[in-house]
Amino acid sequence: MQRSRIFLTASLGLGLATAVATLPATASASPAKAESQVSTAASIAAYEGSGEDRAATKAFFEAVMKSAKAKQAKTGAAAVTVTYSARRAPTFASQIARSTQIWNSSVQNVQLREGSGSYDFEYREGNDPRGSYASTNGHGRGYIFLDYRQNQQYDSTRVTSHETGHVLGLPDHYSGPCSELMSGGGPGTSCRNPNPNAQESARVNQLWANGLTAFDKGSFLKAAR
Repeated sequence: MQRSRIFLTASLGLGLATAVATLPATASASPAKAESQVSTAASIAAYEGSGEDRAATKAFFEAVMKSAKAKQAKTGAAAVTVTYSARRAPTFASQIARSTQIWNSSVQNVQLREGSGSYDFEYREGNDPRGSYASTNGHGRGYIFLDYRQNQQYDSTRVTSHETGHVLGLPDHYSGPCSELMSGGGPGTSCRNPNPNAQESARVNQLWANGLTAFDKGSFLKAAR
């Protein structure tokens, strides 16, 4: 689903559509009731998202990669570094830092770093009935929006790490298990895993090792299996 906004917005995140919250999320989500942590029709239906928009996910990834690789070419650096700004999401500073640490330790061909000047994308926070999502204008700029209410109901570090996965080229796969980061909110609110699994890490490494050619040839992790 695409929405008409200043930015081409793809609701790519966990997709919980709830009443707008009025207070920022705390450092971690509230304890959730016991659940199976396995995605079922009921757990997926418990929230209403836009559904994964593969074309828009791809556009966001391409915009970030284009910006990062252009800077790499100018500096002659060996590794691809994706820079971000967290200034517009101060409530989630610890979750963003943890998500960055998780991804940097999980992949080798691309690294995340907070930028002091220019950046490839930014994090934002606020209230949105769609929940958290990734958005791009298709011209080398984009942002991750972190919704307060969703981050109170779901594990906040998992939400942030999941949304960051879109920046690195991964789409949603809500039917996956809790061990799969891009299953997002599918396994329910008790799922607290913020780490990509081995397949997800391998896909990101493959994408950033070979660039857009690999992406176009189908290395992109499909949402449906």
